[in-house]
Amino acid sequence: MRAGEYPLAFPAFTWEVRANDRNYHKQFKKRFAFCLTKQKYAGNAIKTAKYNIFTFLPLNLYEQFHRMANIYFVFVILLQTAPEIATLPWYTLLFPLSCLLIIRGLRDLVDDIGRHQSDRNINSRPCEILFRWQKWRDICVGDIVRLHKESFVPADMLLLCSSEPSSLCYVETVDIDGETNLKFRQALLVTHQELVREESMAAFDGEVTCEEPNSRMHSFTGTLAWRGETYPLDSERILLRGCRLRNTDVCYGLVIYAGFDSKIMRNCGKIKRKKTKLEHMMDRLVIIIFLVLLVMSLCLAIASGFWARMFQEKHSYLSALYNHTTPAQQAFFNFWGFTILLSIIIPMSMYIMFEFIYLVNSFFINWDLEMYYAVKDIPAKARSTSLNDQLGQIEYIFSDKTGTLTQNIMSFKKCCVNGTVYGNFCTATCHHVEKNLDFHDATLLEAAQRDNDPVLREFLRLLALCHTVMVEEKDQLVYQAASPDEEALVLAARNLGYVFLARTRDTITISELGKKRVYKVLAMLDFNSDRKRMSVLVRDPQGTIRLYTKGADMVILERLQRRGPNETFTERALDRFAEETLRTLCLASKEVSEVEYSDWSRRHREASILLQGRAQELDKLYEEMEQNLQLLGATAIEDKLQDGVPETIQLLKLGNIKVWVLTGDKQETAMNIGYACKLLTDDMEILEEKEIRLRVRSQQCVLFPKDKILHTGEVLKEKRRLWQRLAFCRAVGSEQQGSLVEKAFVDLATSCQAVICCRVTPKQKALMVQLVKKHKKAITLAIGDGANDVNMIKTADIGVGISGLEGAQAVQCSDYALAQFSYLQRLLLVHGRWAYLRICKFLRYFFYKTFAGLMAQVWFAFHSGFTAQPLYEGWFLALYNIFYTAYPVLSMGLLEQDVSAKKSLEFPELYVVGQQDELFNYRVFGITLLHGVSTSLTSFYIALWAFEDRVGSKAVGDYESFAVTVATSALLSTLRHLHGWGITHQLLALTDASRNALTDPYILLVILLSLVVNTIPSLTIHLYHTMTGKTTIQQVRAGGDGMGRLWGWPGHCW
Repeated sequence: MRAGEYPLAFPAFTWEVRANDRNYHKQFKKRFAFCLTKQKYAGNAIKTAKYNIFTFLPLNLYEQFHRMANIYFVFVILLQTAPEIATLPWYTLLFPLSCLLIIRGLRDLVDDIGRHQSDRNINSRPCEILFRWQKWRDICVGDIVRLHKESFVPADMLLLCSSEPSSLCYVETVDIDGETNLKFRQALLVTHQELVREESMAAFDGEVTCEEPNSRMHSFTGTLAWRGETYPLDSERILLRGCRLRNTDVCYGLVIYAGFDSKIMRNCGKIKRKKTKLEHMMDRLVIIIFLVLLVMSLCLAIASGFWARMFQEKHSYLSALYNHTTPAQQAFFNFWGFTILLSIIIPMSMYIMFEFIYLVNSFFINWDLEMYYAVKDIPAKARSTSLNDQLGQIEYIFSDKTGTLTQNIMSFKKCCVNGTVYGNFCTATCHHVEKNLDFHDATLLEAAQRDNDPVLREFLRLLALCHTVMVEEKDQLVYQAASPDEEALVLAARNLGYVFLARTRDTITISELGKKRVYKVLAMLDFNSDRKRMSVLVRDPQGTIRLYTKGADMVILERLQRRGPNETFTERALDRFAEETLRTLCLASKEVSEVEYSDWSRRHREASILLQGRAQELDKLYEEMEQNLQLLGATAIEDKLQDGVPETIQLLKLGNIKVWVLTGDKQETAMNIGYACKLLTDDMEILEEKEIRLRVRSQQCVLFPKDKILHTGEVLKEKRRLWQRLAFCRAVGSEQQGSLVEKAFVDLATSCQAVICCRVTPKQKALMVQLVKKHKKAITLAIGDGANDVNMIKTADIGVGISGLEGAQAVQCSDYALAQFSYLQRLLLVHGRWAYLRICKFLRYFFYKTFAGLMAQVWFAFHSGFTAQPLYEGWFLALYNIFYTAYPVLSMGLLEQDVSAKKSLEFPELYVVGQQDELFNYRVFGITLLHGVSTSLTSFYIALWAFEDRVGSKAVGDYESFAVTVATSALLSTLRHLHGWGITHQLLALTDASRNALTDPYILLVILLSLVVNTIPSLTIHLYHTMTGKTTIQQVRAGGDGMGRLWGWPGHCW
């Protein structure tokens, strides 16, 4: 089972499939909504499109109105239809809301048209159903389908037979898991022998009983009942939808799961969208603004009631106006009027600008040639377009080792056979026969050719037999391996005279020093991350049964029959290999008697046809067989560091980013890789397993200095087992106890500069990320290249996949894809920091210009009898955020750079600002709010003072000219902070009034005065920082003191 797959506790084996019997399957129904039913067995047509021509409008609007902000604006628009309370024209809010809904709707429509086209193309693919050409959509469960070479598998099918010997079938699963190596599937022996003609296929009436449709891609359990016999089925008999048939001319399959019941479609569920810290904060701020506006509307409405009572008493000649309404009623109507009037302050257009800024910043990442890997033509790829700013706030990086820090190009370097180490010497005749063989010791080759050492013979025989490698015969033998490790070992055996030639269902053929030998395969004991080993049980040409096992040193050594001098020498060799950062495996074998095998084989057959608990029973049998082994030796494979890894880690550390390495390798190998990539240094203290346990128990971890290094060793077992071993504080309950141990461990680990976790499983990798997120509330990034990193990548706030040699599963589940670990420095320190800077400045400027321009409505209420009379004309209010001020906001969100990319890498300390949320937080929002309010107050009251006793020569003392003056003053003040002057009187909606006002010298002087008064505070602060040398780069060179204060003032950044 692969990483990220969790079996059900009690799987239901109620899925029954009868071959060539469509009527049987049609009679079954299942309930799916209320009393509605549908066919239990799905057809093979798929529909991934969300809408059709009739449902697009209602469904899309329904989805968009799941956003609370949209519902609020619709509510306000409905209020505008009541003439008693309508204070703004109907189009003031309807126009920007319509723009928002249309833009999002068009985006969804374009995406859905693409899905419709894809569905049509897939459903219309041709296939042979019981030897008649039809379409994929015509396939039903129970049909027999014939596939040809290079064709795609249309549904999940049980392989019945193929044109290959022993009904082997070679498939490529690159479209499922991204792995490019060929995999083989094999039909049952009974169907291989019996279903040889089309007539027998048409008459086939077998019945498959298996688990209900599920998403477990690499797991299948079932049985085939036919002619009174029951045969076990597992994933090795199944062809999954989306696989491609390779190197096999023809094969036949029985459809088990079709359409949306197929495993690949079950894995196409919605991925939960990740939200950044800024997005969460924005949601809270919008709610706060909304509540504040309601309070302001209520206060202004109450004031309007008191004002109406006083006005009625003082001006009796207007009493007729109040005959039908009381002051309380006036206050009630004005409350809703102010609610409508002030609703424009809530930034509706901000959300659509958000999406556009995120999208364009993602393009910048995709287009960056500095992150383009020309060797393999792999560019950087932003697979998620809504997380760019969070790249500038990363505090912890969790990295896989193999294929991420290292190249994942395995080279056979050394070995230890029967206590003797080979691979230390190189002569003049040494040369590289294979790219995966970097072996320099003619002594081993000579010993292998002499063929007088039985242990060495068994050692090389194991390398040639114990694997899952496939072979293609072209001009020469080409090996297809599931991992680079296996390929390196098989190539090493080949170059030492033991050549893997071919494999069938039951045999493996190898050439031993030129002699061809065929071994009968009795059982394959598969590798998984829990077992950490694999074995093959074979019968050699002389009839002797032998078990060959390879795996991690700790699991092999504890299963040995005896421990003698050779075993001791081998353990010492393993330690030396690890010190050289080599990946190690132990090799062992044993002879199995006929009696022992007969009994074990019987129980193995019985366990293999179980529907419940099959995997557990097989594991017990594997464990029983893999005992009393004889150690043959150990192998050492080199996996070199990628280019630029040490430099990248150093830069990240200077940026206050902590790097944790999570690997399945042994302790010594992990530590030496840590030193090689400069994660560890000689002046650091190493904490290992026992000391970690003691300090976690004592809960003293928070007192340790920051220059410690934590090396976890074997301490990271399954979560529950860890808490049981590290039990303390017996008086508290188990839940609280577990939480305390978690926190103590995380406190200890995070107090260290670097952490290396070795011998960890994929689940434990995800657990480490989860613990840091839970207890430190930190922003985390996980980076890996293999399927065992998927859990970790999904758990982290940001997931980065390396396009490597282990397939594309990590990339497919990631938010960002890179070709090299070294590109991470540019992704974070340049693009991440820029994106965070741009979004924060965008938000601050957006809120500032909104408050500066529109809060004048509140001040105007104090001078209009609290009557909810709008100051500005309706179109100006409708277009203020989406037209008048859109360009400067977008330009800042898209193009802002405080320093160049070179300076960002030269001074990684700049990155700290994002980690501390210095550029946008509640304090900065408060300053922005005060700044905007002060600008609106200045603009309004300077204009009011100018208009009180003045009627100009062109009659500019009217209400509309006053509004133009206030609006122009506020707009120019906000644009001044962006160093731009792009607004002219032609942009204003009050055309006649603006022409009169903006051509009057007196009004122009008033606007200039307002602009000067609004600019003086921020300009003074900017000049102060310049004169005192507190620019960004100078702050960094000085050690960063006061950087937070520098960044915290919004006026300076503008």
